[in-house]
Amino acid sequence: MTEIVIPNDLNGLGNLLGGRLLHWMDLCAAISAQRHTNRVCVTAAVDFVEFRSPIRQGEIVVLESQVNRVFRTSMEVEVNVWAEDPRTQTRRHCNRAFYTFVAVDETGQPVEAPPVLPETPEEQTRYEQAARRRELRLLLAGRLDPEKAARLQASLAELASRNDEPSSVTNS
Repeated sequence: MTEIVIPNDLNGLGNLLGGRLLHWMDLCAAISAQRHTNRVCVTAAVDFVEFRSPIRQGEIVVLESQVNRVFRTSMEVEVNVWAEDPRTQTRRHCNRAFYTFVAVDETGQPVEAPPVLPETPEEQTRYEQAARRRELRLLLAGRLDPEKAARLQASLAELASRNDEPSSVTNS
């Protein structure tokens, strides 16, 4: 998706309103979820929103999203946002978030969604990371027992082992 930032989209500092950007991100993510499932999909959660760089009036906002993984009826959709300055032809990565959508039927009841079949190494990485983020989301919501968060435990053990490795930097 692309949008242009106009005065109505600005906060008091002349930057794109965060709420307006989240709205655009939600729409972009919904399109990816619905294209993947061929069904209506509803937003269930938004996690790990990163606001890295302000977006200014007149810049072009480019939003890209993809379904990283389907769990049964729910799926993780990653949205990345870039701002383009039309005068300088430069582009910078400004925002990222992970949306959870649920596929629903005509009565609004959750239905199974087709799986994601990762093909490239990058898709495989996003697929695996999505499972860890889901465990963390469920853990923080109190819907998962910490002992059952196996992927998170493995990730934390890996991080701990990296921190235990001797550093190549020495203090003098």
